[in-house]
Amino acid sequence: MRLSFGQEMRLAQKQVLAPRMIQSMEILQLPILALQERIDQELQENPALEMLETDPDLPTEAEESFDSGDEERELVIDEANGEDDFERLLNMDEEWPDHFQENTRPSSNRVSEEVDRKHDAMANMAAPPQSLQDYLHEQLRWLEISADLRSMADRIIYNLDSNGYLQSGLQDLLGADATDEDLARSEEALLIVQHLDPPGIAARDLQECLLLQLQPGMEYYEQLQTLIENHLEDLEQNRIPIIVKKTGYSIELIQKVVAELKKLNPKPGAEYNDSYAPTVTPDVFVEPREGGGYEVRLEEGHTPRLFVRPDFRKMLRAGANAETREYIKRKLNSAQWLIESIEQRRNTLAKVSQAIVDHQTEFLDKGPEAIEPLKMQQIADKVGVHVTTVSRAVDDKWIQTPRGIFPLKRFFCGGTVSADGEEVAWDAVRLKLQEIVDGEDKSHPLSDDQLVTELAKHGITVARRTVTKYRKAMSIPSSRQRRDWSSNSK
Repeated sequence: MRLSFGQEMRLAQKQVLAPRMIQSMEILQLPILALQERIDQELQENPALEMLETDPDLPTEAEESFDSGDEERELVIDEANGEDDFERLLNMDEEWPDHFQENTRPSSNRVSEEVDRKHDAMANMAAPPQSLQDYLHEQLRWLEISADLRSMADRIIYNLDSNGYLQSGLQDLLGADATDEDLARSEEALLIVQHLDPPGIAARDLQECLLLQLQPGMEYYEQLQTLIENHLEDLEQNRIPIIVKKTGYSIELIQKVVAELKKLNPKPGAEYNDSYAPTVTPDVFVEPREGGGYEVRLEEGHTPRLFVRPDFRKMLRAGANAETREYIKRKLNSAQWLIESIEQRRNTLAKVSQAIVDHQTEFLDKGPEAIEPLKMQQIADKVGVHVTTVSRAVDDKWIQTPRGIFPLKRFFCGGTVSADGEEVAWDAVRLKLQEIVDGEDKSHPLSDDQLVTELAKHGITVARRTVTKYRKAMSIPSSRQRRDWSSNSK
């Protein structure tokens, strides 16, 4: 191999996406609320961009300019214009190659305004809920214990996981150079923490967690203690006859004890976790069409109509200096590109959504069990775009239908071939599997092989490993775990 410094010429083809092309694809991928934030940001950063008034009785600045006989190319996008995907954006990059490489630098005023907005947002934020550690420390503060014990208890509390378990051993918390006295002190501190509220906190495993929650005087206290200490695995595997044989308890008694056992909390710290459920805003609405079928309608309330301020075009013609003209051109082109990107997003999302709804009409008519197998490539071929465009169009988008709100990706699924030679979606297979399991005789539950046979009776031919995979994914226990032993004791 020769190593040397020199120059050489090489002919190669390389595909490079223009910065504005990347921006247009990002806008296509944005959900409706994120798009609104992007528009608000652009309105603040680009003085050439303006939002149309929503009151139809008030003439807007753009409408007054349009009526003045200006023969320049109008910068408000015609809603009926639906050219091929991103073609206009690429053409703009070719027409004005010198004006799409700008890097906006925030001014000091803009930075100050952004800081003020962040401070206002922080001032109006709701106070965070009390954490598990805060709750435990608050109780620990009232106990009269030595400083060493308090310090060790603090260390234990800070090492609890989100469910309230102490996953680390006490030796690990103390370090390799810990003495027997340190270990004894840590055991005492652990007992102190375990007697705090909620019951079962600071346990090192599930068995210890459940035992900590038992209190003398509870109904079936001794039986609960026996089952927790010796038969947790047997209960998990539904090996009731083994428990009957080893304990002498009747099946009816074991079932009553298990009912009490289920009242204990296996995750005592989970209730202090901040479980925030974000609000879903649909991007697309589906409405029945007169004469049959469905049609889609996009959410327009969060995407205002934008236009380029006419006074900026007048300033460009007014003979400003070269630096000012360059600045105005950049802002005009940036505003026009954003308007085009938003309109292209609207057209692409409408076409893709309508194609999906047309394919999944049975789903909307009959429910999830009637979903049809569908791949993104099928929609891409039907709409006439690349499959990656479909992927971006449906990403993180939600659709409101007469049967509820679903993510757009919900309508894409694989399938298998039924006994009749028709394709059946995997979702339909899972629904049918759940229906069969729910209707089985629990005294003699169906094995996976028998589930395969039952599915075949409904025209669905699948392998046993497929049934096992779906059963586990749907958290359906095995046939042994589903068995009801009470009917066998009668």
